[in-house]
Amino acid sequence: MAEINYDLVVIGGGVLGTFHAYHAMKKGLKVALLEKDMIPQSATVRNFGQVVPSGMNSKWQAYGRKSLQIYKKIHSKFDITVRQEGSIYLASNEEEAQLLEELSRINKDNDYTSILFTKTECLKRYPGLNENYVKSGLFFPEELIIEPRTMIHRLHKYLSKKGLDIFYNSKVLECNSLASGVGIEIADGRMLMSGKVIICNGSEFKTLYPKLFASSDLEISKLQMMKTKPQGNYKITGSILTGLSIRRYEAFAECPSYVKIKSKEVLDSPEKKWGVHILFKQAMDGSVILGDSHEYADVENSEDLGFDLNMDIDNFIVEKSKEIFQLPTYEIEQRWYGMYSQSKNSDIFEATIDKNIHIITGIGGKGMTGSAGFAKHNINQIFYF
Repeated sequence: MAEINYDLVVIGGGVLGTFHAYHAMKKGLKVALLEKDMIPQSATVRNFGQVVPSGMNSKWQAYGRKSLQIYKKIHSKFDITVRQEGSIYLASNEEEAQLLEELSRINKDNDYTSILFTKTECLKRYPGLNENYVKSGLFFPEELIIEPRTMIHRLHKYLSKKGLDIFYNSKVLECNSLASGVGIEIADGRMLMSGKVIICNGSEFKTLYPKLFASSDLEISKLQMMKTKPQGNYKITGSILTGLSIRRYEAFAECPSYVKIKSKEVLDSPEKKWGVHILFKQAMDGSVILGDSHEYADVENSEDLGFDLNMDIDNFIVEKSKEIFQLPTYEIEQRWYGMYSQSKNSDIFEATIDKNIHIITGIGGKGMTGSAGFAKHNINQIFYF
């Protein structure tokens, strides 16, 4: 017999799963969240910590803008480390400046606030910015930064107080479709019963449905990041995204000049080889986070990405960063990598098994920005009363 009955059990305590649980609770449902580890350890806590709808295509920007509202609403009631400091894209040449102007017009049509900054305005606002690098900037005042290793724990604490049942160290062994719902067997011997199940964790997806996982179009991306030692009295605000970000982020693919500009890029550059684009964000302890890189492998070959940090990549990121910002110190305090899955052929991987088991994963780099808004849409699709 099942120990507890739920309307929904969400498997995976990262940002995507947690926001599915949050929106289900908002509909008045009885919800449990299952996390296989003592604390979430994967992409949710191993990312840059920015909520930047500006970098997304029009469809996902809508989800991201909804996410901004949700983060701010929760933070107004419970501190989840949200800081509204905005995001800026810094153009390093005339081509990138042109893309900023085009994106500014697109965002005006989408009624999303952005402000074009001159070179002088960028230098005034961001101390240490190299005047030989920057040509112009595009600033998004509504966007957020968070502390990724803290935010999800505080969000869990807040939702627990609101009635969410969270089970840590709860590896799921089986989901069995029954006439009255789904039976969930946990490795410690407990059984839960739920009307529906949503699986938002790639690891559990692989364990529970290995054939479907192996035949999916998911690929794994490995990202390297690092943070400096605290910078003393030096302060930079918000997310700093640079010319390589302009050339990489999908929002710019909607700009009229994008295809022509991309066609002139050198294909065998280190930036291309390692998927590098340079980001800066100051953490609450005064350190500056630098990143990041992107290396890819199919899910069945994820081990090819290795378990070590490629110091050539880290050194290249630091070298390029020094060309952009003159920080008081580039002494590195910590290095790490994150892994996330993404769908090759769609925005996100979705599959439904026996009507009541929904697999939602492979959100890729959109997770921190898009999960809150997308999860609201998805819960409304699954529970359409």
